[in-house]
Amino acid sequence: MPQRLSIGATVFIALFCALSLYFAYAAVQGPSGILRRIQIESETQELMEQRDALRDEVAQMQNLTHRLSDEYLDLDLLDERARDVLGLIRADEIMIR
Repeated sequence: MPQRLSIGATVFIALFCALSLYFAYAAVQGPSGILRRIQIESETQELMEQRDALRDEVAQMQNLTHRLSDEYLDLDLLDERARDVLGLIRADEIMIR
């Protein structure tokens, strides 16, 4: 005849299994779990790409600003911006839109 576990041992095993399941669930789904870490790493990668794109845009704007400054005036860029902003064209040009 198999020996039966006492009530205390059964409660201990059930409690141990419940705690093990809880900690396993928390390790995967919790606020510091594996899935949250993967999500954070993905968001970090996206934000780094946005940051790099913004840095490139800022560098481009700084270049254009420098080229239109008093210290270094790029006449071709000035002509292009005047045409674009003011809609100016020369008398001998034809504008096609």
